[in-house]
Amino acid sequence: MATEEAGSPSKSLCKIMTFQPTMEEFKNFSKYVAYMESQGAHRAGLAKVIPPKDWKPRRNYDNIDDLVIPTPIQQMVTGQSGLFTQYNIQKKSLKVKEFRNLANNDTRYCTPRYLDYEDLERKYWKNLTFVAPIYGADVSGSLYDEDVGEWNISRLNTILDVVAEESGIAIEGVNTPYLYFGMWKTTFAWHTEDMDLYSINYLHFGEPKSWYAVPPEHGKRLERLAQGNTIYNSNLSNLQLECNLFHSLFEQSSIAQEQALWSSISVLNMMLSISTVCM
Repeated sequence: MATEEAGSPSKSLCKIMTFQPTMEEFKNFSKYVAYMESQGAHRAGLAKVIPPKDWKPRRNYDNIDDLVIPTPIQQMVTGQSGLFTQYNIQKKSLKVKEFRNLANNDTRYCTPRYLDYEDLERKYWKNLTFVAPIYGADVSGSLYDEDVGEWNISRLNTILDVVAEESGIAIEGVNTPYLYFGMWKTTFAWHTEDMDLYSINYLHFGEPKSWYAVPPEHGKRLERLAQGNTIYNSNLSNLQLECNLFHSLFEQSSIAQEQALWSSISVLNMMLSISTVCM
């Protein structure tokens, strides 16, 4: 059911596992996630699932050029020596074809030449504070064809679907899908998911994404490390002030919001990074 990394739970050493389900196994999302957990995949905070070769979430992508990215952001990064702060500046809306042109043809944003992954990673960290990239983040919607039943991010047949269907409550990015359009150096900051839920990500097309994960059992160590630096403490003071103001207005609902703010520089919980075989 999975590659060598997904061995028996007793031998699992908190490593990121890769799974390759058959088409039959792929049909039951909840059952397969339970199997992954039984193998200890959740301990690493991240797992990779390679879908069956015959599975396609969308027949073609020729008709998405006019899809609008309403609020792209420019990611300004400051810092040094492995300690950085990111500021997001909202830009005017872009169509997907305009974003693609920026990412692939504008020399400011194109991926540099590199020898191998390690060389590219070094270039990323060396140039992180130069030439702020544009990120098409938090675009409501899905590129899945409506008739796709397996692992359809719009309806995974989990309890979150029950919340949406029976209560009529839609929480964007939690029980509704978001699209993200990235380019060289676009970054999503280290975080835990809302209410410590799992997150699922499918790479439709383009270059591979890189993920950094800290096993949840070591999360507190990362938090202690972050709390020891001045940038984190300065930002945390501002977040605490926002939380206190919010708390005075909405006492009961502020708890989850406060936890989300506190954990924004914290540790990734388990994410399912689904990628194609050609990655």
